[in-house]
Amino acid sequence: MSYNDRFIRACRGEQVDRLPVWYMRQAGRYDPDYRKIKENYSLLEICKRPELAAEVTLMPIKKLGVDAAILYSDIMNPVASIGIDFDIVANVGPVIANPIRSAADVDKLKPIDVEGDLSHVLETIRILDRELDVPLITFAGAPFTIASYLIEGRPSKSYIRTKSLMYSEPAVWFKLMDKLGDMVIAYLRAHIGAGGKAFQLFDSWVGALAPHDFKTFVLPTIERIFSELSDLPQPKIYFPGVASGELLPTLTNVKADVIGLDWRVPINEGRRRLGGSFAVQGNLDPYVLTAPMEVIKEHAKAIIDEGIKQPGFVFNLGHGLFPEASLDKLRELTEFVHDYSAEAIKALSGKQEELRHG
Repeated sequence: MSYNDRFIRACRGEQVDRLPVWYMRQAGRYDPDYRKIKENYSLLEICKRPELAAEVTLMPIKKLGVDAAILYSDIMNPVASIGIDFDIVANVGPVIANPIRSAADVDKLKPIDVEGDLSHVLETIRILDRELDVPLITFAGAPFTIASYLIEGRPSKSYIRTKSLMYSEPAVWFKLMDKLGDMVIAYLRAHIGAGGKAFQLFDSWVGALAPHDFKTFVLPTIERIFSELSDLPQPKIYFPGVASGELLPTLTNVKADVIGLDWRVPINEGRRRLGGSFAVQGNLDPYVLTAPMEVIKEHAKAIIDEGIKQPGFVFNLGHGLFPEASLDKLRELTEFVHDYSAEAIKALSGKQEELRHG
């Protein structure tokens, strides 16, 4: 079986013959076959059935032709192991039965037991490692984003309880960050041990913080996570989520290989803010997929033209796919990115060759 490693090479800043493509939430509700499975099983039930979770993970590889798989899971899965009782409620999201509101609540959190409590996740990774001919990306939720659910008790737009704890009780906050950081490190290390070929740390909501607060209250834990996993050779991606453009200049010491950009920051500006230290991933606005195909291609072309100016670019969305997205449009977009980027890279390398030989 031939193995498509374009995604890995792009993450490492190596030259590729065409851009690799994958989509956040590519295994999800836009796919009619997935919706049929969801009629019988909840998200958490699918996660606990490795064969089924692997089947869902494989769907977009077969249907879209993407260059990487992302594990079918949920960022909340590991928190059950540390003592949090939660459910994923339809049309709401994670709902926490025992929210964290005090030092005593943080003290009750126990160390994660990946092998004991989350063996089904590791088994899913092992199945996929045998079956895939593209790299498998695994993932975890970053401490701020996980904390926002644990403290608020459910999704929030203001993060009032989260910020209140952060500002008012910093000692409690940092203890929580330490425990969640330990959880993430152990969880992701186990993923790679089971056969994961890369991982992404999702910090979906950290853009709610001002750069100073991010640097003070969150960045030290992000730096620790990537530092403690830096012995692993597999590519490491940090996605600081939506509205995080102002945070990019603070990330220069993070030992990640790739930074994911949302659609608000152009690729060249994202690279500038990051000091040229990372490969970048992104950053089509998911809702451009509601437009006619020609409009989608125009937006994709602009991103590709910027992305190929330097090695180290992975085409993706600026956030996750939404349920109303069209599978047919995604398939056509994937083909377009592959075909157009192959032509553009070839043309660019031809121009560079001419310049070298004067």
